[in-house]
Formats: sequence, C-alpha cells, structure tokens
Amino acid sequence: MEEVLLLGLKDKEGYTSFWNDCISSGLRGCIIVELGLRGRIELEACGMRRKSLLNRKLIFKSDSPTGDVLLDEALKHIKETQPAETVQSWIEYLSGETWNPLKLRYQLRNVRERLAKSLVEKGVCTTEKQNFLLFDMTTHPLVDSQQKQKLVKRVQESVLNRWTNDVSRMDRRMLGLLFLAHSSDVLENAFAPLNDDDYDVAMKRTRTLLEIEPDQEATKAYIKGGDEVLWAVVAAFTK
Repeated sequence: MEEVLLLGLKDKEGYTSFWNDCISSGLRGCIIVELGLRGRIELEACGMRRKSLLNRKLIFKSDSPTGDVLLDEALKHIKETQPAETVQSWIEYLSGETWNPLKLRYQLRNVRERLAKSLVEKGVCTTEKQNFLLFDMTTHPLVDSQQKQKLVKRVQESVLNRWTNDVSRMDRRMLGLLFLAHSSDVLENAFAPLNDDDYDVAMKRTRTLLEIEPDQEATKAYIKGGDEVLWAVVAAFTK
C-alpha cells in the first residue's frame, strides 16, 4: 500500500497528481491483496460450475490482528458482512464508490493521508502545509530519497534483470505491486528514469503481464488461497 503511494507522490511537492483518479481504488485493491496474502481472507470455492473470479464471494478466514490499522479495519468490515460480497464490490465499498447508502459505512476514510503519515513516521517523508490560492493542503515531500530509489530499482529490476516468463516464479507481492501500481496509474513513474531501450522492454513485459487471463491463471497448480484473491483483484481492474 505504502509502496503504491510512494510511487505516486511527487518528490518535492509531496502530493499525488491532481489528475490521478485511479489511486484511491488502487489502494483499496492493495488492502484486499495484502489480506489475502496474509491468510485473513479467501475466495469461496468455485463449485461444480467453475464460477469466475469476479462472481465468487470474498470470505473471512481469520481475525488474527495484522498489526496494520487499515488492514484490520477492512478485515473487520469483511468479517461482519453477511451475506458475503465479491472482490469487485469490496473495492467499491472500501472506496466509497457505491450507490447503496447502506454500504457507505464500509468506506475506509483518509487512506492516502494515513499511509502518508506512516511514511512520515518511518522517516521517508515529512509533513508540510502548502497554500493553493483557494485552500491549504497538507503535503508530504520526500526526505529520504534513497528509500524511494530502492523501491523504483526493485520495480525496474522485476521486469528487466529479474524478469521471468513464468509468472508462478515471481514474488507475489511484487506481482501485486506491478498490477496495482499500473491500475493506480503510477507505474510509469518507476519506468520514467530508464533509458529508451530499457523503457521499451519494461513496458513490453508489463503489457505481457496485463494480457494474462486471471481466471485461467487461478486454475494452475501453484495457486493457493492468497493467490486466488490476488488474481481476483487483478480481474476487477483489468476486465
């Protein structure tokens, strides 16, 4: 979650692009993926009719605390909701993008600000106030550029030096980061510093990932519960 936001934050200005309306839902997707990878939630069984990922309900598995306030808040909502809902629905509910007034209580508020505060506590960013003609805004300029450079380097290497054509061999969190950074419209920020040749390779391999059919990938032997949740989130953003 923090990594997606860090890729989106402007280093000196300390805020995400005003034109980026994707990052809100992308961050909620990150929350669901992380809960799945930590074994707190899973998809219901696909059944004899082989339901698609987007039609399968997201079900609570364990309420063991994660140690992360945002994750635990989302997990509490999922646990208390009956009947269960789909991954697509939960992304909308947690983002507050639903027409159902009864579901608005599930919205996770101030997610960007809370993640930015965490980055401040870790010494990656600082907090400032900026005046924009009509309003004041809290911003979080970068103070530890090395941390962001390390993140950008890891993202670049995942599609360059460490690239594998076998997606089952990719680190699950890096795979999720690539998909959700793209869905949040911030992946380009990691590739922008590359030379032209490496940039073309990185974009080509990213397109290769985006062309994967999530429902087909989710049926493969290596898939575990958390992987199914990851591919369901990918399906929600790519279909």
